[in-house]
Amino acid sequence: MAIRGGAPRRTYTWITAHAPWSAWAWRNTAFTVAAIPAALPVLLGLTATVMAPGPGTIPPLLILLLGSLLTRLQRSRFRTLLDLDVPEVERQGGRFTPLAVARRLRSEATWRQYGYHLLVSPLAAVAGALVVLAWTFGTAATCVYAWIWILPDDTRTPGWTNDYDAVTVGGVLLLLAAPWLAALFARLDSVAAAALLGPNRARELERRVEDLAESRAGVLDAADLERRRIERDLHDGAQQRLVALAMNLGIARATLTDLPAEAKAVIDEAHREAKEAIEELNNLVRGLHPAVLEDRGLDAALSGVAARAPFPVELTVDIGQRPGATVEAVAYFVVSETLANVAKHARADRCRVHVVRGPAAEGSTRGGDLLRITVTDDGVGGADPARGTGLVGLRKRVGSVDGTIMIESPLGGPTVITVELPCGL
Repeated sequence: MAIRGGAPRRTYTWITAHAPWSAWAWRNTAFTVAAIPAALPVLLGLTATVMAPGPGTIPPLLILLLGSLLTRLQRSRFRTLLDLDVPEVERQGGRFTPLAVARRLRSEATWRQYGYHLLVSPLAAVAGALVVLAWTFGTAATCVYAWIWILPDDTRTPGWTNDYDAVTVGGVLLLLAAPWLAALFARLDSVAAAALLGPNRARELERRVEDLAESRAGVLDAADLERRRIERDLHDGAQQRLVALAMNLGIARATLTDLPAEAKAVIDEAHREAKEAIEELNNLVRGLHPAVLEDRGLDAALSGVAARAPFPVELTVDIGQRPGATVEAVAYFVVSETLANVAKHARADRCRVHVVRGPAAEGSTRGGDLLRITVTDDGVGGADPARGTGLVGLRKRVGSVDGTIMIESPLGGPTVITVELPCGL
């Protein structure tokens, strides 16, 4: 019989997928019942400990020694019967060395696994026994008429059909409930296994955060090295060729005096274009990674930026020990981009740049060793990252090294930009 229509077809599919004879029902039943043999070593050890005439220590010691084997057995049960992969806890050191055993006994993950074997595993075995009983009694009660018809007629009591009608209905209901009971026990067992047999989720997240921080630091260092390589190639290659071209054009303009006026004009234009190209290339190289930053540090590099500003800049640099190359590059970019924004938008007469290395300022949410940059100008204020003033790129560059930026720019000024960069990167 074909089932047509969207909702009736989905209902029919759902019923057949969750019927007592479905693969879903048998899979959950097999998984729940498999907890019984997996818990037998623990049940036998606990029974021997309770029934021993004196204080016995051998069964508990056997359970401790068999902990790893029981854990692998339970993981295999989850993976084979439920397609659930419980992650394995990473072990440090050898498996059977005294130091490794002592470290394992002190580990929080080890005692969580013993908690599963001593508490959850026996309860899972009891749940498996209940599922077996549900299937057994449900089947027996559903087939009660078949059993009765086998008996001789003289053994049947008057009114027996009324009693066995109720038994049959109860058996059918028990057969319908058995798969859901097995699914409930399988779900509870899976939750307990994920919490106790696998790694601690909070510590796993901490480890992943540390790994991501290390990988990000590696990417930033690689990007900084690539910028240095590009700067070096431009400085030693294209820039030197342009300088040589400008010199040759200058010599030609000075020595070839008998050329026509049109030719002299072309040489003059080419010479001027070559000098402008050299200047643009110099600015590009300084924006990538200035050589003075790597050779002489942040103080000398920022002094050059302040000297090229179109307004007076009061620069103070007090950093003591140099931070990492990546932090230095970000700090240079912050000051350079901020001064460029001040020149374009602030209409300021003066600017003050203060760079210091030390603990975080009072009220700051950051801690540890920080490189704090404060840029103050007396301009018109009103700086807003949403208005495309270059502050968006500045915020992204600072965030790339897990730094923070605070902008105070009321209308009428002054504007104060404070950046804190972690020196531990």
